[in-house]
Amino acid sequence: MKLSIVIPAYNEEAYIGKTLSAIFENATEILFEVIVVNNASTDKTAEVAAGFSKVKVINELQKGLTKARQAGLNAATGDLIAYIDADTVVTKQWFAVVEEEYKKNPKLVCLSGPYYYYDIPSWQRWWVKQWWNVARVSANMFIHYLAVGGNFVARREALLNIGGFDTKIQFYGEDTDIARRLYSAGDVTFLNALTVQTSGRRILDEGLVHMGLKYAANFASVVLFKKPVTSKYKDVR
Repeated sequence: MKLSIVIPAYNEEAYIGKTLSAIFENATEILFEVIVVNNASTDKTAEVAAGFSKVKVINELQKGLTKARQAGLNAATGDLIAYIDADTVVTKQWFAVVEEEYKKNPKLVCLSGPYYYYDIPSWQRWWVKQWWNVARVSANMFIHYLAVGGNFVARREALLNIGGFDTKIQFYGEDTDIARRLYSAGDVTFLNALTVQTSGRRILDEGLVHMGLKYAANFASVVLFKKPVTSKYKDVR
């Protein structure tokens, strides 16, 4: 198996270097390529990413998360494509879990896991952990699919077969939409062991309760009505 990692990035010069460093420090032999999608950035995101010799930087001039994800899919050539955010840190365990799960289950088309935030108060981290436990159990019992947009790995062939990402979705609900459609192609698994550390800047900016309710509402809307309820989103930089 060959793993492509795709990182959509809009004005992420402050974070992208740490993210890329963690990838190369912790990667196993499964890693094939790393693609940074410079999504209409106005800062030095592209320059920082290009400073890593093993990183391929491509440009998606039309701003939008799903547009950047699709551009990464179009450029990637690995058997598996991982999507992580530009402020996210992966570990050796992350790579090991990806390799182990895909080797043991040929029907697996999507593997995802939780975010844990390294820069929010401890009481908020505790609530986030409870949220992921509830979400995982509920999804496994009732709908059988769950994915986190900034921490999932899918088979490239499966993504292409379902038509890729819905670029009409701006932000909220895009991960639930891709998980829902991938579920028609095979197994979608959410594991606590596939953990990443990421910035909690959106929680700090919007508030834990407000953000949680917004994500929950859009998750339910995509599951029930196949479209998100929120069309606008705020860039937190």
